[in-house]
Amino acid sequence: MHKPTADKGVIGNYSRAMSFFESLLVLLLVAIVLLQISRRLSVPYPSMLALAGAAVALVPGMPYISLDPHTALALFIAPALLDAAFDFPIGIARRFWVPLLVFAIGGVCATAAVVAFAGWAFAGLPIAAALVLGAIVAPPDAAAATAVLSSMSIPRTTDTVLRGESLFNDAAALLIFDAALSVQSAGSLDTGVALHLSVAVPGGILLGILAAWVVRHLTRFVAGTLGGILLQFVQTFLLWIVAERLGLSAVLAIVAFAMTLARSSEARSSARMRVQSYAVWTAVVFVLNVMAFLLMGMQVRDIVGGMPADHLWDAAQFSLMTIVIVVAVRFIVCIGYNRLNAWHERSRGRPEPATMTQALLAGWCGMRGLVTLATAFALPMDFPQRDVVVLTAFSVVLATLVVQGLTLTPIIRWLGLDRRAEGHGELAVLRGKIALAGLSRLDGATETEAELLRSKFRIEQLAASRIEDANSLDTYRRLALTAIAAQREELEKLRSVHKVNVDEYNLLLEEIDWRELSVLPEDARRIEEI
Repeated sequence: MHKPTADKGVIGNYSRAMSFFESLLVLLLVAIVLLQISRRLSVPYPSMLALAGAAVALVPGMPYISLDPHTALALFIAPALLDAAFDFPIGIARRFWVPLLVFAIGGVCATAAVVAFAGWAFAGLPIAAALVLGAIVAPPDAAAATAVLSSMSIPRTTDTVLRGESLFNDAAALLIFDAALSVQSAGSLDTGVALHLSVAVPGGILLGILAAWVVRHLTRFVAGTLGGILLQFVQTFLLWIVAERLGLSAVLAIVAFAMTLARSSEARSSARMRVQSYAVWTAVVFVLNVMAFLLMGMQVRDIVGGMPADHLWDAAQFSLMTIVIVVAVRFIVCIGYNRLNAWHERSRGRPEPATMTQALLAGWCGMRGLVTLATAFALPMDFPQRDVVVLTAFSVVLATLVVQGLTLTPIIRWLGLDRRAEGHGELAVLRGKIALAGLSRLDGATETEAELLRSKFRIEQLAASRIEDANSLDTYRRLALTAIAAQREELEKLRSVHKVNVDEYNLLLEEIDWRELSVLPEDARRIEEI
């Protein structure tokens, strides 16, 4: 008698699972299409994802995929934060610590404070909840700026600061977010909350350093294997979860873990695994961006659909006010720091380190993205005026990515900061220095193999140093790729007549692929297509 009911329940669960799977496939297909559109139009892909999220919010009948708030931060923030922290060298942070400190601490704190005041005064949010909103919309996301800057060539210091500030912006904003959310959840800043916050920061850093020490010794057992790449993701999510369970700062634990591990020679895997790991991490972070934007679009659609018209109008006005605030504060911080720094250097008889046009460009590179979306997802369902806060966060991301992201390239040209011609020559000089380093290391070697290697490095150095001949590198590259293509064709012939088995074929094909990767790339500043 009860069997049909049980079968019906199983079928219902299966249908819901298939609905989620099918929805995820649709989201990924949309992302692939958007990537192609962004390539054809030469616009940053996060801007296209923001438009896709807005489209999802307007399309009726799209499925809603719920996500647990605690899962949102671990899923979206942990890998993106580790990816950024691992690639950011400590030396750059030491050299540019002043601008990084100004943007990460000054810029984020100023934006969070002004938005918090607006949320308290105009939206009626409690002060702690308003500060949570400020932390959500405060950190600029470097993804959109990087997508454009990688195809351009701007002054090196501006490029370095813009890429480096994202990591510290995210960390500062997430710390404010965690602290304000803890106060809001507790109802006040009591002794217990204060003790928790005072322990969370140093505890998170120590946990990250300790985890890096443990992983550094474990890595040797899985180095060069598929399990090594899988372990990178497992250890990232596991560290985040452990930090949260211990009441420590998961953000600082991830940052300390990645930066400590990056400085360790034991963490350096083989060239093969670095190529594979880079490709996997790039794809994963991109997919997380896709999911965040489109899931937010689904959530906003439900929020807008459930709001009364007058409440929606008030929320829209507040969202517009917040957009103006985050853009204006970014410009004030960038231009203010630039002018103060210029005055300081001129007073000591030194030239300005950065021009006013560079400050204007930095101010325009204030697009919000993944961190803003993920922290909005992470808000508990009983958060005060959660619908207004989420709608505001999505509006800030949409406005900044679409308006600023789509106009960033013409702004760079208009400001006269496109240095692609000079960048090509500088890149050739760097290639020549690298090739010369390889030649120097072979001095004194008398083996036949050493002479062959010298010939290879001399060719690369000569091709790189002939800046006046624009076709030199192209000729070297074309001839090398032609020879490698012939090797690959010969391997295919051997395979077709069963002269090599599957394992031998894969090994020889990998050797040829690495030979092709060793050829100088067409443009080292070009982002690899995902």
